[in-house]
Amino acid sequence: MENSEPTSFKAGYINIFGNPNAGKSTLLNALLGERLAIVTPKAQTTRTRMLGILNEPGYQMIFSDTPGIIEPKYALQETMMNSVKEALEDADVALLIVVPGEREAKNKEIFEAIVSADIPLIIAVNKVDTITQEEAISDAEYWKSVAPRAEVWLISALHGFNVIELKNRLRELLPVHPPYFETDQLTDKSERFIVSEVIREKILLHYREEIPYACEVVVEEFKEEGDLIRIRATIIVERDSQKSILIGKGGSALKRVGTEARFALEHFFLKKIFLELFVKVDQDWRFDAKKLRRYGYR
Repeated sequence: MENSEPTSFKAGYINIFGNPNAGKSTLLNALLGERLAIVTPKAQTTRTRMLGILNEPGYQMIFSDTPGIIEPKYALQETMMNSVKEALEDADVALLIVVPGEREAKNKEIFEAIVSADIPLIIAVNKVDTITQEEAISDAEYWKSVAPRAEVWLISALHGFNVIELKNRLRELLPVHPPYFETDQLTDKSERFIVSEVIREKILLHYREEIPYACEVVVEEFKEEGDLIRIRATIIVERDSQKSILIGKGGSALKRVGTEARFALEHFFLKKIFLELFVKVDQDWRFDAKKLRRYGYR
């Protein structure tokens, strides 16, 4: 794209890595000042790589939120780890998020690739509000010994501790480069993707055991009509029994998901939302590479 940005303009990809539940999505939202990525207490909330774009005078930070690093056990998880590896390839800065007491990655191969990559590396010990100062210092010393070339930071993404300071340091590490995206763009994902993620977030929050992980959300219709957006979405599950649990007695459970998703989407899009939800069974979709491609996974 053409632009007239000064030669001192900075832009680059700051790609966020970490084990499940390290707080990657919470930090992304805090750095953006916008609730873009879904956040739940459950592992594997993030399934696909998503860009969050921060545009401010003189620079454009492109944050890449990636799935939690795991040893994949089935086809869907393999696609998740592929997106993590892809994110390492185009990173200008690697931001590795760890939690207090953490001493190893769930996937050592990917961890070693992050630590040894020839790009600036920041290791941020998140959730330091939950530990003592002595424990935080011990964690910082450990990660400095494991990755001597890394900068080690102590942060709390949830409470904002050191987040502004971290953002300022990330800006300093950006290369001089014209913007990669339009300067009013928040993400690389479509409105339909945002809708599907919000619905999936509510499922993750309200259902237990295997149900949330067996669900995929497909947005069939997204139609803007002035101040109203009409949305029709289908929730895919793997078993008839899962479908029954998801819907609930008299449709009550599905109605709760729909109501909470509608409120969240109205807050995001700043428009009234008319949301219709349906549930469909697609047996073992998570384990079938062909079906995964149909749902947009690579």
